[in-house]
Amino acid sequence: MAAITSAIIAIAGVVLGWIAIEIACKPCLEKGRDAIDRSLNPDYDPDDDNNDVRAPLNPDREQPNSNATTAASSDAIKSV
Repeated sequence: MAAITSAIIAIAGVVLGWIAIEIACKPCLEKGRDAIDRSLNPDYDPDDDNNDVRAPLNPDREQPNSNATTAASSDAIKSV
């Protein structure tokens, strides 16, 4: 009977430990699981993501510049 009790206590300890890890590391685990789901999805296209992480480094130069100091500083750099 002691072996069964020890086994039940060990299983309960493993389950509680697993739950504690899931709660403590929830944001990290969710990101990882989302990445795995995307990589295993054959219909997933990374080009369809609308992330601004890869925004252009130089904004559109044809838009009028409302900041006069930026124009003056760029003129000084051009003259050098």
